[in-house]
Amino acid sequence: MTVYSRLERLGFDPNVPNEARITDYFVGGKDNFAADREAARRALDLAPELTMMCHEGRRFLSRAVRYMAGAGIRQFIDLGCGLPTQGNVHEIAQAAAPGSHVAYVDNDPVVVVHAQALLEDDKYTSVIEGDLRYPDELLKHPRLTKLIDLDRPVGILFSFTLAVISDDELMAGIVRGFRDAIAPGSYITIAHSVSDLRPEVTAKLAAMYQDDGIVTGTRREQLRTKAEIEPAFEGLTLVEPGLVYIPMWRPDPGEQTADPDAIWSVGGIGRKDA
Repeated sequence: MTVYSRLERLGFDPNVPNEARITDYFVGGKDNFAADREAARRALDLAPELTMMCHEGRRFLSRAVRYMAGAGIRQFIDLGCGLPTQGNVHEIAQAAAPGSHVAYVDNDPVVVVHAQALLEDDKYTSVIEGDLRYPDELLKHPRLTKLIDLDRPVGILFSFTLAVISDDELMAGIVRGFRDAIAPGSYITIAHSVSDLRPEVTAKLAAMYQDDGIVTGTRREQLRTKAEIEPAFEGLTLVEPGLVYIPMWRPDPGEQTADPDAIWSVGGIGRKDA
């Protein structure tokens, strides 16, 4: 059975654009549909830097995973993982610490079907169709508990996924739910685009994504600000340099640093101490 015939059986509608597939288009991927490409082109008309921002986001993700692996983390949960691209979490983690376990979670059947096909022979990874809005339910999923031992430290990754949660209280509750469930010594990574640097552009993008149904829930007129992301780390100890624009978060030696003013996304890692 082909990937797309499996998707048809799931009732998948390719005419509804999806953020993961739009991002796939930004980075030159092939797993997107006409509706995704049309939405992506309109977004790029508003903010041509989105392609560069996606690449910077992947670089931040790589540094964050390598940092956590260096701190002794050997199991990771990637929430809202998106479509398979070069430099996946399991590739980064297993290169830094062979044998690391990675559970990918997404609520998009396209993501899940593609990722399962890609990783079906990898005993150290699992792909779960689930919704990060329900931490308790997700963390009890048999495919996750088979691979991830929640009595041991784990690295939780919210890589640009919380922006699609429009309600601030719901976002805070999601992070809190995972924070309370993980063992001391665990880490939570958050990357999130913000409105501080280009408020006029981000307001137009927020409206477009909501009008197209890419982001649903409580309607908001603007992306969150950096200050509105900071409370998500409540109860955690922020790793230096804290929550900063992603090009400034521990760039690799010799790495050419992008202009933070052109990359309106912030990122940080918090450690659960107790």
